[in-house]
Amino acid sequence: MRPLPDSSGPSVVALGGGHGLFASLSALRRVSGTLTAVVTVADDGGSSGRLRRELGVLPPGDLRMALAALCGDDDWGITWSRVVQHRFGGDSELAGHAVGNLLIVALWELLGDTVEGLDWVGRLLGAHGRVLPMAAVPLDITAKVEGADPARPYELSTVRGQVACATTDGLIRSISLAPPGPAACPEAVAAVRDADWVVLGPGSWFTSVLPHLLVPDLAGAMLTTRARRVVVLNLAPQSGETEGFSPSAHLEVLADHAPGLTVDVVLADLRTATGATDDLEKAAGLLGARLLFADVATRDGSSRHDPARLARAYAQIFEGE
Repeated sequence: MRPLPDSSGPSVVALGGGHGLFASLSALRRVSGTLTAVVTVADDGGSSGRLRRELGVLPPGDLRMALAALCGDDDWGITWSRVVQHRFGGDSELAGHAVGNLLIVALWELLGDTVEGLDWVGRLLGAHGRVLPMAAVPLDITAKVEGADPARPYELSTVRGQVACATTDGLIRSISLAPPGPAACPEAVAAVRDADWVVLGPGSWFTSVLPHLLVPDLAGAMLTTRARRVVVLNLAPQSGETEGFSPSAHLEVLADHAPGLTVDVVLADLRTATGATDDLEKAAGLLGARLLFADVATRDGSSRHDPARLARAYAQIFEGE
């Protein structure tokens, strides 16, 4: 089995989930030394949701994606990244399941330890870092939503579940976790406390980014860590979840969900965020952060971060502070 690769650079912890965290980790593994991903565990849809309901395990999908993002650019890394991301087709009972989800759950059953199982998958993949869950138990996201019923546009209602929150027709005002005050993964708390840098975002703001700040021990570590903190903004609002949100609104809801949190740098894309510079500067200032614009988007017209460009922006931040 291949050992974990060694590299130089700062110790970095990245918090998030899904495609946003995948992009961030794909960039960070190029410029960090010790890299740890702390991943949301509230997914209730697709393969992850099925395994969670049937086996009572943490939803493995976002954890799998983080491990895939940490694979190297050599044949070993590229091949294993494709393997763990592969989904079975057809209409059998395996249809829709990702190979990596099944591998992770199999190791959890064999070893009886969530973190140890993820570490074994990381060693198999030659991952450039470590992947940890943000909490020790599966979580549900509950959102207070305005206007979920178009006939009552100003009425607040409650929506439960990550999929339901991500696809609501209303405007999410706030989120909470069930069970409330969940226990954090101790290794994740230790990683945040010991890091040089903590990176929050990009990603689905209410269902992948903000939930980390509602896990008490993890939030406490974020407030007291010696690490400097970076918030990476999305390139566009997410349909359903943050429809109509400006870049500054993302920072405002972050501040609402994490009273007392200060940030060192807010990273925004040069092309997509410059039209709202004044409001964004003000929102960043309320968090104590300086605002950095960089060219971090892909050139294919999608709202995705380009790993190479994002890596250059991270390098600029890490070297300039």
